[in-house]
Amino acid sequence: MLLSELLEEFKFNCECRRLSPKTTENYRKQIVFLLDFLKDEYSVVKLEDVQPRQIKAFLHMKMKAGRKPSYVNDLLKAFKVYFKYAFEEGYTSELITEKIKNVKEPKVIIRSFNKKEIRRMLDYYKGYDFFDIRNRTILVLFFDTGIRLSELIELKDEQIHDDFILIHGKGDKERVVPKTPIAAKWLHKYIRVRNQYFEREHFETLFISRYNTHLSMSMVDKIVKDAGAFAEVKEDIRISPHTLRHKFCQQQLKNGLDIYSLSRIMGHENITITQRYLEGLRDDEIIKCAKTTSTIMNL
Repeated sequence: MLLSELLEEFKFNCECRRLSPKTTENYRKQIVFLLDFLKDEYSVVKLEDVQPRQIKAFLHMKMKAGRKPSYVNDLLKAFKVYFKYAFEEGYTSELITEKIKNVKEPKVIIRSFNKKEIRRMLDYYKGYDFFDIRNRTILVLFFDTGIRLSELIELKDEQIHDDFILIHGKGDKERVVPKTPIAAKWLHKYIRVRNQYFEREHFETLFISRYNTHLSMSMVDKIVKDAGAFAEVKEDIRISPHTLRHKFCQQQLKNGLDIYSLSRIMGHENITITQRYLEGLRDDEIIKCAKTTSTIMNL
């Protein structure tokens, strides 16, 4: 079977599984990298001619080119899904990638904002026009709910409820995320101003541009970066929507929320992903948390 034909079938299967278009396209691009390498280096174009050592050679080449272990592991993940599909469909008698191990990744501590920086970021959008209110509401939601960027730009009015937001997350999975009265206030204010600004009764998405169109990821990223620049956030902190989500997660852990509940709120597949956020907490923060949750102190 031609590898290119298998890729088309695999892509169709991803669509049938209702994987997001972004995930499906990422898989396709990553697998094409490998297929081009196999063709150029080994003249391999058929599934039955693929050997594990050839895939390892491709990954090794990427490592030598200076790619990060996380990037290489992301490639390997796509290859494993692709060849697992071939195995499950009976196109191969064994799983080609079964014995290919992930590259060891160094532990990276992600620094996040302090309270002063958060206040200054919010204060950057202190005007009363549609754009400032929209932008401040977006920041409040990131800090208050830990929502993903992709989830935020797809939010619809009907997903907003009195004390929670119904989020459609990765893999088309729904989850309930609590929202505080402060977030509720800003959402109410934004919706009122938006409806007056455009004089319409229905909008395709909750957050919209000046032309009543979808907000793009780059537009929201700029909203966050502009606020971060104004707040003079420390240089070792990456200013991005994901870092705001990271801050939400760390703050919930510091405030005593258990990791299982937090994992559900974040929409993580398992708590292993959530545990990574613990690594960004300083020793003194962990000590402070432990005192408030102490068995003896809470008798």
